[in-house]
Amino acid sequence: MTTTVATTAVAPGTPATPVPQAPGRLPGLGHVGPMLRDRLAFLQGLRRHGDLVRIQVGPRPVYVVNAPELIWEMLTTQSGNLGKGRLFDKLRLFGGSPLPIAEGQQHLRRRRLMQPAFHRDRINSYIDRMSSTAEAAIGGWQPGQRLDVLNEMQLMTQGVVMSVLFSADPERGPAQAVMNGVDTVFQAAVRRAVVPFSGWERLPLPGNRRLRAASTLLRRTVSDIVAAHRADPDPADDLVTLLLEARDEDGRPLDDEEILSEITALLAAGSETTAVTMAWLFHELGRHPEIEQRLHREVDEVLAGGPLTAAHLPRLPLTRRLVTETLRLHNPGWIVTRETTVPIRLGGADLPAGADLLWSPYALHRDPELYPDPLRFDPDRWLPERPQPPRGAYIPFGAGKRMCIGDGFTWAEATVLTALIASRWTLRQVPGRTVRPVPAITVHPSALQMTVEARGHAAAREAV
Repeated sequence: MTTTVATTAVAPGTPATPVPQAPGRLPGLGHVGPMLRDRLAFLQGLRRHGDLVRIQVGPRPVYVVNAPELIWEMLTTQSGNLGKGRLFDKLRLFGGSPLPIAEGQQHLRRRRLMQPAFHRDRINSYIDRMSSTAEAAIGGWQPGQRLDVLNEMQLMTQGVVMSVLFSADPERGPAQAVMNGVDTVFQAAVRRAVVPFSGWERLPLPGNRRLRAASTLLRRTVSDIVAAHRADPDPADDLVTLLLEARDEDGRPLDDEEILSEITALLAAGSETTAVTMAWLFHELGRHPEIEQRLHREVDEVLAGGPLTAAHLPRLPLTRRLVTETLRLHNPGWIVTRETTVPIRLGGADLPAGADLLWSPYALHRDPELYPDPLRFDPDRWLPERPQPPRGAYIPFGAGKRMCIGDGFTWAEATVLTALIASRWTLRQVPGRTVRPVPAITVHPSALQMTVEARGHAAAREAV
C-alpha cells in the first residue's frame, strides 16, 4: 500500500472537529440492525446528521462521508492516502487482485495495461458489435411476451461484454448459469462486508457451498475462453488477447491466475451496472409514456429504420439524458468503501490510519439539497441551459485515479441498448406490480415484469 502523506492543508494548531455519531447504536452490534433491515433508508437518513458521520459495524467504527465536496476530496486529492476498503477486499472472492481491487503500483500498472481497450476510439469501434449482439437478443422477443426485465438486461449486457471484449458468444443456457454464478459471488461479498463477524465464512453452510460452486463455474468458463484464444493461430483483437500478450517491466507475461482474475472481474462488473441501469430506465419509461414518446420520435428520426452506428450516438441527446438521469435517480451503487492507509484530516476531522470510510452514490444523488425534487424522473434536468449540480454531487462511476475504467464503455452501451430497444419495442408495466429497490451488490429492481409490445402495434393503438 502507498505511504503518501495527507495532502489537505491544515493550519498549524487548528483543532480537529469531532465526528458526530449516528443515533440508534446497540451494544455489541452497533448499527448492524438498521443496516440489514433497510440499508437505503439508513444511509439516506445519515445525511441529516452531518457531512461526516460515525456509525458502528459491530466493534468497528465506520465514517460515512455525505458532503459532495468531501467525497470529491476523498476520491481525488486524498486518493493516495486511501485503499479500497472492506467491500472491495471481500470481492477477492473472484480470485487474485484484479484491477477493481488492486492497490498502489499494481493498480497503476494494470490500469495502464488495460486502458487501450477502453480508449474512446476503440469504444467507437465496438458499436457495431454491441448493436448486433443486442439485435440478436431483442429479435427473439415476441409481442405479448412477459419479460423478467432485469434478467433479460443482464443476459444482454453480459452478452455484449463477452462478445466485444472476449470474442465469446455462449448459448442462453450457459450464459444464464454464468450470470447466476456472478450474482451468487456478489451477494456473498456484500454479506461478508456488512456482517462484522467472519467465522461463519469457513463453515460448510449452504450459502458457502453455493459460493464455491459458483466460483468453480466462473473459473471454468473463463479458462475455456482463454484456452480458445491460445489455441487460435489468428487470435481476435480483443481484451483477452491484450492480456495474453502483455508483459510487465521485466518482460514477464501475466500468469494464468492474473489473467483469469482480470477477465472474471471484468465479466462481472462490466455487465451488472449497465443491466441494472437499463432495467430501471425502462421501468421509468413505462411510468412516463410522454417521455417514452419523445424517445421514440428521436430514435425514429435518427435511425430512420436503419442499423445503429457510432455516428448516430451524438445525435441521440435525449437518449443520453435518459441514461444520465437513470444513473442519478437509480444509481446502482449504494455503498462504496475506502480505508485510510495513513492518518488524514477530512472535513476538519482527524481520522487514524486503518479507518473505514463509506459513501453512497445512491444517497448522494437523491439529496434534496443538491437536486430539486430529487425523486422525480426528469431527464431534462440535464439540459445545458438548466442549472447543474455542484462538483462532487454527481459521481456515477467514481472519480480520480480509481474512476471506473469502463465508464465510457458503459455510456456507449447503455445509449445503444436504449435506442435499439426503443426503435422496435415498447415495454408496458404489468398492472398490480410494486417495484422496489433491492440493495445487493447493486440497487436493482425487485420482480420487474413488463409486457413486450411491438412498436407498430403501439403506434396504431395510440392513434385510436
